[in-house]
Amino acid sequence: MPMEAEDIEKLIKTGIPDAVVELADLVGDKDHWSARITSAEFVGKSKVQQHQIVYKALGAYLGGPLHALQLTTQAPK
Repeated sequence: MPMEAEDIEKLIKTGIPDAVVELADLVGDKDHWSARITSAEFVGKSKVQQHQIVYKALGAYLGGPLHALQLTTQAPK
């Protein structure tokens, strides 16, 4: 079952309240998404740690309804 962009963004912002989230449906099926997430929570953290924060926010949806996610994370400039 595919996920809507609004639902993905809501999950991320629930776990990372200051997140700026940009989503793109990569193939038009709402199963394969690209996400660029900017958050002050990422300051001083490695890319692995940043991605773990996002994965925690998405919880059980990742690998289920959210089949694939191309993830880019960054701290604000």
